[in-house]
Amino acid sequence: MKTRVIRRVLVANRGEIAVRILRTCRSLGIETVLTVSDADRDSLPARLAGAVIPVASGYLDVASVVGAATAAGADAVHPGYGFLSENPRLARACADAGVIFIGPTAGQLEETGDKLAARDRAEAAGLPVAPGGAVASVAQARELAARIGWPVLVKAVGGGGGRGLRPVHQPSGLAAAVERAMAEARAAFGDDRVYLERYLPHGRHVEVQLLGDGQRVIHLGDRDCSVQRRYQKLLEEAPAPRLAGRLRAQIRSAAVAFGTLISYRGLGTVEFLADVARGSFFFLEMNARIQVEHPVTEAVTGLDLVAEQIAVAEGRPLRLALQDVRLAGHAIECRINAEDPRDGFRPSPGTVTRAVFPAGPGIRVDTHLQAGTVVPAGYDSLLAKVIASGRDRAEALERLRRALARCEIEGVATTLGLHAALTAQPEFARGGVDTGYLARFTAAAPQEAASTGGRRG
Repeated sequence: MKTRVIRRVLVANRGEIAVRILRTCRSLGIETVLTVSDADRDSLPARLAGAVIPVASGYLDVASVVGAATAAGADAVHPGYGFLSENPRLARACADAGVIFIGPTAGQLEETGDKLAARDRAEAAGLPVAPGGAVASVAQARELAARIGWPVLVKAVGGGGGRGLRPVHQPSGLAAAVERAMAEARAAFGDDRVYLERYLPHGRHVEVQLLGDGQRVIHLGDRDCSVQRRYQKLLEEAPAPRLAGRLRAQIRSAAVAFGTLISYRGLGTVEFLADVARGSFFFLEMNARIQVEHPVTEAVTGLDLVAEQIAVAEGRPLRLALQDVRLAGHAIECRINAEDPRDGFRPSPGTVTRAVFPAGPGIRVDTHLQAGTVVPAGYDSLLAKVIASGRDRAEALERLRRALARCEIEGVATTLGLHAALTAQPEFARGGVDTGYLARFTAAAPQEAASTGGRRG
């Protein structure tokens, strides 16, 4: 791939990830242009960008994004995460317009975005996959579930973000789960295909950060993302705690094998479900983009992952070999969302009247909040990410607890109180909780878990 220097980047996103990308571009001396919807014209990212281009159609219109990039004279488009970040049509349209897409190739986005195709590729790379397969009807689902064993998980082929996923524990609930998953997948992704996998209720969600240049792929360590509600992550940490050395090495090697098989280019994350008790694991999926939880990997590697993304997009070979990657210490991230835990995590749109965040050794806050920020109903509810790092997990956790206690967000309900409560629990302090931890915690201490940690103005 021919090297091409990027001098101006169009950031096709909003919120904290837009701020994150803009700041790295500034540090690299790269000019920035930001697409903004009507709701984001006066946002912090809009104030930080070198220029803004309104997009009335929003952040999901490929033609608008590419048109904005060419109009602004941008060399490249950075899609962040969510929205069009894993859309092969955007990658192709950028290539057709002579604009660099800061991400993998369109073909790789197609391979990884189709969960069944990704399963096939994982098997070809020698990775273990959970028993399961495609189903086109309830009758096929019943036959396959009986063969692979209960419980099962119904999954959307084009799914993501917890949408189109339905765990089913007994045959009587299968028909409704398949029908609901198909309908949700059709509405969210325009693709109603679903498949079944054997469900591991007490597994751990462990993922590996990859970086590739199309020729060589390395890993940048692993993360644990097991604290989830409705299959959406709330808290992540690196490295995954209390993971046996042999199992950790196998998971990391499996991720590199997958990336190598598809000659991966850019940042990507291979996700697994680990059965720690049995020392086994299964491939889940690959996310072909920068992840929300990338700051914990940055904390333990000392790398700027956005800068690494940009370098690869310019056509440069990886500047690191695996032996050059130094993993040190521990980091934990809490996602602070405008959601009300007392009301089933219902989104809490409104105007932020006060936003105060901590600072200090080992503390990082990624946010787009400022007093007066309007939290729209139509976008993701993520307000901020509070990241604490330390020489070990105990130090990182103590710093995180103190940091959460110093956060103040008023005007909307938030998950601050929930994070403060769960990180104070002995089970979490021991490390290595499974994906059922949050449900057990909220059931055992509903009042404590439902604390909003924020006040409505």
